[in-house]
Amino acid sequence: MQIPGLATAHSHAFQRALRARTQRSVSNQHQLPAGSFWSWRGLMYALAAQLSPDDVYHLSRFAYMELALAGVTAVGEFHYLHHAPDGQPYADRLVMAEAVIQAAQEVGLRLCLIRTAYLRGGYQQELTPAQRRFSDPDLDPILADVLELQKRYAANPLVNIAVAAHSIRAVPLPQVRELADFARAQSLPFHMHIAEQRQELAECTAEYGQTPVALLAEAGLLDENFVGVHATHLTPQEVTALGQARALVCICRTTERDLGDGSPPLADLVQAGARPCVGVDSHASSDPFEEIRALELDERVRQEKRQTVGDGAFLLQAGSQNGYEACGFDPALATEADGVWLDNQDPALVGIPLENWAEAAVFAGSPRAVRRVVVAGRAIVQAGRHEGYEAAVAGYTAVVNQFASS
Repeated sequence: MQIPGLATAHSHAFQRALRARTQRSVSNQHQLPAGSFWSWRGLMYALAAQLSPDDVYHLSRFAYMELALAGVTAVGEFHYLHHAPDGQPYADRLVMAEAVIQAAQEVGLRLCLIRTAYLRGGYQQELTPAQRRFSDPDLDPILADVLELQKRYAANPLVNIAVAAHSIRAVPLPQVRELADFARAQSLPFHMHIAEQRQELAECTAEYGQTPVALLAEAGLLDENFVGVHATHLTPQEVTALGQARALVCICRTTERDLGDGSPPLADLVQAGARPCVGVDSHASSDPFEEIRALELDERVRQEKRQTVGDGAFLLQAGSQNGYEACGFDPALATEADGVWLDNQDPALVGIPLENWAEAAVFAGSPRAVRRVVVAGRAIVQAGRHEGYEAAVAGYTAVVNQFASS
């Protein structure tokens, strides 16, 4: 059974090192203390503060290897870990970005390196020590980084460069507008975390008198190239604004569940005209099939009814062609140059007729069924194996064992 190449349009590859560490029990009763996105963020910051460019390379290579083995052919890396731990740029400002790109190249994936702007700690908040690695004093060096990366990879069909504002917390509205204008001038995707947490809504309202998506809509920053990540807490008017703009909304259900973010009004967004895609985000799980079917299944839970977002073909398009578009790749590449072959004798797929192939892939597929993965005509996974797997595992485990010992 062949399906299109799958895309995860929102990734923080270094966070793969957090898997099963930020969820573990801490008491004899195996009860976790009350937590939130914000307490998780502190643990993530502690990891980010320790990473060298070599560490980022090894973590990213294994994260991408796992995605490739699961059928992912294109990744959007929302890249904000730029500088040395003290916040000073490296001698080569782009050494962290290059580590991520090299990792994807070795695995053989398409990669959109989304160079992310981060200017402040939050509304009326100074940068924390960990955030200094993410931040620049203004947009000039950020845009220069984008242009230099575009120059370096202009001839590489597997690498795209895009731009993002991390969030309205981290980038004030005038700079968000400047970044969006830069992206529009080059016809680039423009990514941004939006409305993930209720605290974000409260802080944005305190600063601007509006919630984030309403603010962006009033500023004229929503369009077909806008990729809003999470879009969890929206008013009906904001749903309409994203739909009228034909914006892409990148839903990351395994991470949103893990962090207790909430559940976006996805059926309303789709009915309004917004286009869904999916992202692995924190790599709490790396199962693209789960991300895709969760678009429908989590909305069924939210609405308490069936058939809410779309059928198998619609959901598969969300997890493939829509994600390619969010990463700045021609959506046709997902079927014309890339592809994934599933074993129709996999226990989950046995006996399903071919006319139900889309539903089979979406609602019963799993990484276990992936046998062959092709990117740009080259098979990077054969018989369920990638030739670089052992080296990627060795590099990854060396990094995480180093953190465990320290």
